[in-house]
Amino acid sequence: MSVQRSTVIFAWILLLPAVLYVLAIVAYPLVDTFILSFTDASLRKTTNWVGWINYEKIFNERFAEVIFRTFIWTFFSVALKMVIGTFGACMLNAAVPGRSLFRLLTMPPWIVPMAIGIFMWGWMYNGQFGMISGLLQRFGLVDGPVAFLAYGSTAFWATIITDVWIGVPLVTIYFLAAIQSIPKDLYEAAWTDGAGRWYRFRRITLPLMVPAIITMSMLSLIATFNSFDIIWILTQGGPSGETTTMIIDTYQTAIGSKKYGEGAARAVLICIFLSLFCFAYFRVTRRLNPEKRA
Repeated sequence: MSVQRSTVIFAWILLLPAVLYVLAIVAYPLVDTFILSFTDASLRKTTNWVGWINYEKIFNERFAEVIFRTFIWTFFSVALKMVIGTFGACMLNAAVPGRSLFRLLTMPPWIVPMAIGIFMWGWMYNGQFGMISGLLQRFGLVDGPVAFLAYGSTAFWATIITDVWIGVPLVTIYFLAAIQSIPKDLYEAAWTDGAGRWYRFRRITLPLMVPAIITMSMLSLIATFNSFDIIWILTQGGPSGETTTMIIDTYQTAIGSKKYGEGAARAVLICIFLSLFCFAYFRVTRRLNPEKRA
């Protein structure tokens, strides 16, 4: 046996546990869900093959609204996290007294168990005894109690604010690490040439943060698109479905209504959307990044 062949065999042996893990945890559930989406599986004992009927059912006016709402919810949530995270990272990188304390205070939204943090926001949004409604009344901005989760428009933005609050700490710390990895010589040279703070941020910090922004945007988008806990705990998709996203609709169909086949079809559609977006996203960022073009 040649040395090259033995090296290849040894490499496959080392990769085998990871390959088996991916097949068992990722590939098998995906294939099983895809097959299930072509059946009328439910609580009934018999399961019949129905073809594309489940997919035809979900392409209606209501589900089109759910898809549009999901993309809007994801876009604003991810965009706010990126903007606030970038600003916060720049502030935490500034040489100010107590900087370590400020960095520590950034983490509680990420450290606190998600369910507890969401319940806390639910109490704050309450119209009768919530802190936000109370402050608005105290300062004369509203005439009476405001039940933020009782109306579609306010409930929608309330869930976005909660998601941003939970996700910003991780984005901020990740961007802070990216900023600290930028060579200090670049800032010193720019400062010597008389470049202002905004110019240094625009010409040095932001361009060199592009790889970190791309990576975090992708991870945040996938997590936000599939976010279930925040909306379910706060509104359960209400009022009147105004906060129902694709993942909530999938849960309500598969678990709530016990229509596993239709729920599987919705899950497959979510997977397709994310796969297409990731493909398009990497194509665009590859063209925008000169290092990857070369």
